[in-house]
Amino acid sequence: MSDKQPEGAGESGEFEQPSIPDEVWERFARDTERDIRGSAPKEPSARARMVTERLRQKDAQGAQPEGWRTGPAWREMNGRATRRRRLWAILGVPVAIAVALVAVKPSLLPGDPFGTSSGTSSGGAAAATLPAETAAPTAAPSSAPPDTPTLDRPFAGSPAERWADGAAAIDVPKATSIGTFTRAQVATALKQAKALLVGANLNPGTLRGERPESVLALLDPKQPRMLDDANSWLRAPGKKHDPLTLFSRFDPGEVRPAGDVVKVRGRMTFKAGAHASVAIHMDYTFVYPLIQADQASGASGATETPGASNEGSGGGSTEVARTIVRRVLDLELLDPRKYQATPGKLSILRYEQDFGNTACDVYDGFLHPHFDSSTPTGAPPTGPTTDPYDRSRDLQHSGTETCGTVSRT
Repeated sequence: MSDKQPEGAGESGEFEQPSIPDEVWERFARDTERDIRGSAPKEPSARARMVTERLRQKDAQGAQPEGWRTGPAWREMNGRATRRRRLWAILGVPVAIAVALVAVKPSLLPGDPFGTSSGTSSGGAAAATLPAETAAPTAAPSSAPPDTPTLDRPFAGSPAERWADGAAAIDVPKATSIGTFTRAQVATALKQAKALLVGANLNPGTLRGERPESVLALLDPKQPRMLDDANSWLRAPGKKHDPLTLFSRFDPGEVRPAGDVVKVRGRMTFKAGAHASVAIHMDYTFVYPLIQADQASGASGATETPGASNEGSGGGSTEVARTIVRRVLDLELLDPRKYQATPGKLSILRYEQDFGNTACDVYDGFLHPHFDSSTPTGAPPTGPTTDPYDRSRDLQHSGTETCGTVSRT
């Protein structure tokens, strides 16, 4: 057993208390005094006493400060906000996809609240206009909801109610250079083709039987017989030389337009022709709403035909009839350096037409629509029943020489 004393022990074997420097004791005393003063209760200020007294009185009356005690703790509120953000993060993608789908196809919503279906809304307002036709249709348009045309809605009950109006419906395709023709030359030819179609089927003067000078000015006088034939049709209409072959015309003494809108649908295309030319193809249907001339003076909203008499019974009937005309035209712009052609003039290679709701075997150069309240004019129809709105039919092989009946107008 060792008799060695532990390090730091005295002679008695007990540990000696180490001495503490005076400066350490002084610092300890100062810190302790400061802490005691800081923790000692302080006399509240006058404002603090006033606020405390007001709160005590409200507590005694059962009132609680707004936004205090009655609301959730801030930690709870923060927790809810976090959960809300997480919830929106989870739902955000499906909701965004659903909104995008409805924007592209509103009819997906129950009841079609935006009125984009093929019919009309419950309030009778017209549905949205169809997009432009970009390819040949493969079937007839679906039937519109049954409705009676009026002066306010002359296209009611017709697929044409969703078609575009007038010349704005004839879209000119973007031009490109073809063969020896520059893009600018092709663009000019396409604009002339539209002008020809508008002048022959939409110009108010042409519709009331006036001479279509603007159309005749576009035709190439060097094309054999075409211009001469058109002039002879206009001078002396008949079965073998009918101006309706190229022009839509109505007798102003018989009918007047019901409003100032003609509905139009179709397409225009172009390509390189077989004769080093620009070949332009047009296929358009025109829907004309009409009112009987002797009713126009008493029918509010009927459009007056400029320069025509408005005499008649003025019975005030608002009956509206529609005549439908479809035209297929093939035009050609020839290179005058290679062919006998006039620069900037168009040649007509093909013209086909189909008329819906006009008298049979009447060749006076006018279309004669039938009104339900009137006695039919012309010969009884002998041909098949056709749908004048069916733009998928090939007119070249449809037997348009016969006069048949229409399934709808």
